[in-house]
Amino acid sequence: MTQLPAGSAFDPTTIGVEFEPIDQDQVRSGSPQTRYLDVDETDHRTIGVWEHTAGVSTDVEVDEVFVVLAGSGSLAFEGPVLPSIDLRPGTIVRLTAGMRTVWTITETLRKVYIA
Repeated sequence: MTQLPAGSAFDPTTIGVEFEPIDQDQVRSGSPQTRYLDVDETDHRTIGVWEHTAGVSTDVEVDEVFVVLAGSGSLAFEGPVLPSIDLRPGTIVRLTAGMRTVWTITETLRKVYIA
């Protein structure tokens, strides 16, 4: 994790870590990979940048708010069942712990999150 000093800046368009494959039990289609970089963390929250390449995967979420910076896709909810959300630059999404989601990414998605 990188801890940002007060008064400093971070460019979220560059992530200095390698992509990693998603666990096969979470992959529904394609060969998606993810990478993330936590840039600031306290006992109560984490701020970071996350990317997901093209493909479809599932996840169980934590409490989080994120803003899509780049890419496209959709986010479906399997539990609780809610309407899908189109993901594109500028979209802001709030997730709560325990939500079961399906990420269908058509163009590598990059988001900034607060969890």
